[in-house]
Amino acid sequence: MLTVYQPEWMWVNGEFVENFSLVASRDTGRIMAVGPTKILAARYPGIAVERWPNMVLVPGTVNTHSHSFQHLLRGLAVDQPFLVWRERALYRLTPYLNAKALYLGAKLAFSEMLLQGITTVVDFFYLHDHGLDNDLAVIQAAQEVGIRLILARAFYDWEGAPDAYRETPEEAVDRTLSLVGRYQNNPMVSIHPAPHSVHGASDAMIRAAVELARDLKTPYHMHIAEEPFEIEEQRAKNGLNPVEHLAQLGALDSLLIAVHLTWVRPRDADLLGQVSANLAYCPSSNMFLADGVTPLKLLRDAGITVGLGTDGGCSNNRASVYEEMRMAALLQKVESLDATILSHQNVWEMGTENGASMLHLDAGRLEANRLADFVGIDLTHVSLLPWSRGTLLANIVYAMSSTAIRHVVVGGRKVVQGGQLNTEDVHGLFRSIQQLSRQWM
Repeated sequence: MLTVYQPEWMWVNGEFVENFSLVASRDTGRIMAVGPTKILAARYPGIAVERWPNMVLVPGTVNTHSHSFQHLLRGLAVDQPFLVWRERALYRLTPYLNAKALYLGAKLAFSEMLLQGITTVVDFFYLHDHGLDNDLAVIQAAQEVGIRLILARAFYDWEGAPDAYRETPEEAVDRTLSLVGRYQNNPMVSIHPAPHSVHGASDAMIRAAVELARDLKTPYHMHIAEEPFEIEEQRAKNGLNPVEHLAQLGALDSLLIAVHLTWVRPRDADLLGQVSANLAYCPSSNMFLADGVTPLKLLRDAGITVGLGTDGGCSNNRASVYEEMRMAALLQKVESLDATILSHQNVWEMGTENGASMLHLDAGRLEANRLADFVGIDLTHVSLLPWSRGTLLANIVYAMSSTAIRHVVVGGRKVVQGGQLNTEDVHGLFRSIQQLSRQWM
């Protein structure tokens, strides 16, 4: 089934253009054509037309790092340092989080993300509980809500973590391969290995994850140099920084999506840049937990591709890539005392096409044959006024309220219309979540 979308404005090839239309296929989930409205009307006569007056059509945003279940813990252990937060929120409440709870938490997270214009999310998931039921619950939630999911399946064996997080390298590989086989023909679900960190995964676990990713030709995701204690632990072991240690293990290459990289030095940036590694940058979470400020200019100058992530619902407490665009730019400006260090165009690319590229997805741009993942924004919304062709992108990045997001299409499926989620009973979800959370609130 084809649909022609006719907005007032559209983001095409790095600029806003008027009187353009987009043809999307629900069957293939891809964009069939983008071009002037009159030309496409003649080329595709008689098909359904979706008119979006007073709207601008833009690519969906890509969330390169999150933990969906942490939405269940929002509001807990706030205003605390990382290790206290981890103990009081994550570790303390893990026993309450069975497959049903994780399904509800994922639905909550993914629903909020879609309403915020996120069309693809990486869920770095580590609460496996010695099997696949929990992983399958998260995937089911994503499919029902309608978001495009990358399940970054964590490889985690640190003995200090809750038992439900831990498995052997052999178990992690076997279970990940089981998921890969199950979803290999599903265009809405991808499975990536994710060695948790040099703190949370042994060298054997890291090697197993990286080798599996190379065999599968997928990216692999890893928290790296997020907190000072991680640096200190690794230096105490062998005198190396985490990045240097990973280089020694042979665990750096262009498939790596490093998460955070808050505490890195020029040598680390050089090592990552030499292999064309990628970064999932989570500025709001870094601020929320007082982690520090990622040296983004150092990393970008080294040749590292940067995408944006929201991180977890209890280590950021919001789930918007537009928010991360704004926070990334402002945080880098104030840290460097340089207003020019990171522009709104830079962070826009991070939140759209950069994120898609590092995940090996044909998304983030509005072009024929790419995935039909896009968003309609209300140009009359007070948070965007006044605007012109030259100021609209800056206003979307720096000024826009989430209530300006009116329509969201993922894989050609209309998941948000008029600011309402089509795929989920939000009020029913609210009741289920509130009832569940009474166990620990």
